[in-house]
Amino acid sequence: MQTFRSGAATLAAIALLTIIVAGVSQADAPADATPSWINPQTNVQYTQNGVPEYMDIYSPANVTGAKPVIVAIHGGGWSGGQRHDFSSAAPLFVKEGYIFCTIDYRLDSIAPYPAQIEDCKCAIRFLRANAAQYHVNSNLIGVWGASAGGHLVALLGTTANVKRLEGTGGWQNQSSAVNAVLDWFGPTDLRPELDATYHVQAGRDMVEHLLGGSPADNPALARDASPVTFVAPGDPPFLIMHGDQDPLVPVSQSQELYDALKAAGDKATLHIVLGAAHGGPQFMTPANIALIDGFFNGILNPANKSASAN
Repeated sequence: MQTFRSGAATLAAIALLTIIVAGVSQADAPADATPSWINPQTNVQYTQNGVPEYMDIYSPANVTGAKPVIVAIHGGGWSGGQRHDFSSAAPLFVKEGYIFCTIDYRLDSIAPYPAQIEDCKCAIRFLRANAAQYHVNSNLIGVWGASAGGHLVALLGTTANVKRLEGTGGWQNQSSAVNAVLDWFGPTDLRPELDATYHVQAGRDMVEHLLGGSPADNPALARDASPVTFVAPGDPPFLIMHGDQDPLVPVSQSQELYDALKAAGDKATLHIVLGAAHGGPQFMTPANIALIDGFFNGILNPANKSASAN
């Protein structure tokens, strides 16, 4: 198994993702070709039924055996963004010893919630169903998302046993459970009583677009779209990061998720990034890099976790 490394590679990866989260499109980022030592498998359809959805899978060119996986889920208020936003980070994570995947999912202009989490769950099931082909270690799957993507990875972490959110995209005999969750400033509680905590109209508008109406119009759906609803003992470890100056998603949303996880006895770390808004360079200080690197390495490095490949 390739050894895991810390430092500059992860710093660069987080720098790229921070730029993306801050609103700079991939077209605005520096162009770089995929290195020859990486095998990019792009436009891989992961759905069997319904709207076709795709992922890109990046692995070492001469990969052998089963590798741990990080699945990156883009933000964009559930109405924008695309998997290609994260492609520049792929070489950096492959160097760290991971298979790195980026996924698309149905945006709320195509379908309201729960289409988005149904697609994300289908993507995880696809990776397990096709683990041998893509060199995936089914016992070592981590997810990383920012903003709307943070909301979706938090749901992945808390709804492994919620059958009504699995959807019918395919690979139904596989689990959608994940082993580690890195949530960057994702909304966690969309219930009507929390509406007032979204201090800017843009935040409330995004939630309404996702749900197809006000949370008050369909409180049951708003509850089903809230990761805090499903927190229970046995959820995977979480690292939650949120800027204390975030104007879009209140930092109290991450605090609430953290408190619920801890109350359930789950492993969770909440790191408030001082001076940071909704993304920004504060997320990639050396201390934050070490925190993130240590989080994934400690859970997904097979040297630290006894697990069979598949």
